[in-house]
Amino acid sequence: MGQKINPLGFRLGTTQNHHSIWFKQPKKYCEGLQEDQKIRDRIKNYIDNHRVSPITDFISRIQIEKGMDLVQVTIYMGLPKFLTEDKPPKIKELKGNKIKELKENKIKELKGNVEKILHCENRKLNIAIRKIENPYGDPKILAESLANQLKSRVPFRKAMKQTIELAEKAYAKGIQVQIAGRIDGKEIARVEWLRKGRVPLQTIRTKIDFCSTTVRTIHGVLGIKIWVFASK
Repeated sequence: MGQKINPLGFRLGTTQNHHSIWFKQPKKYCEGLQEDQKIRDRIKNYIDNHRVSPITDFISRIQIEKGMDLVQVTIYMGLPKFLTEDKPPKIKELKGNKIKELKENKIKELKGNVEKILHCENRKLNIAIRKIENPYGDPKILAESLANQLKSRVPFRKAMKQTIELAEKAYAKGIQVQIAGRIDGKEIARVEWLRKGRVPLQTIRTKIDFCSTTVRTIHGVLGIKIWVFASK
């Protein structure tokens, strides 16, 4: 019987790095872990509520670095527009200075929301947003795109093939897409998957990116898993 392991944790220290970097005493480790989860949830909820379009503003990952008096949060996003757009009719009227002011206001508002859940008030919080150059090579963004298609009742095989095509345009060496649950409303749950190219999961030196998420449809909850063999 095969023993499954998370591809990201399997490659920590070789091709993958930790998304949280800090040190706590054993008795306070649980507090730091819960604080990280609250920060990530607060940021995701804020961006979801201010999203301009369902096909933009995808979060790839949130990097958290904690020091004695500083908390540095870096948000890696694909197709970010919520910092540059308010509402589609108004964006055409904005000029360079106003767009810059709008960005600063939204980051300040996001920073204020995150500061409410920090345990220590004497720590300074910095939030930075980085744009991913190749968004469709990231499994998290591909999973969000696939979830939106399944919510819109796109046939699952067509949605999976479109996801693979997006990864091919991003010069991925290989991709595997898996959907599990009551697909197409069938009474018996099953697993469907497609693979294109090479996905060597047992080789530690390979750069494998992985994402697992869920999507709620009218027939129930579907699970989505995506493995991407990156080109670099």
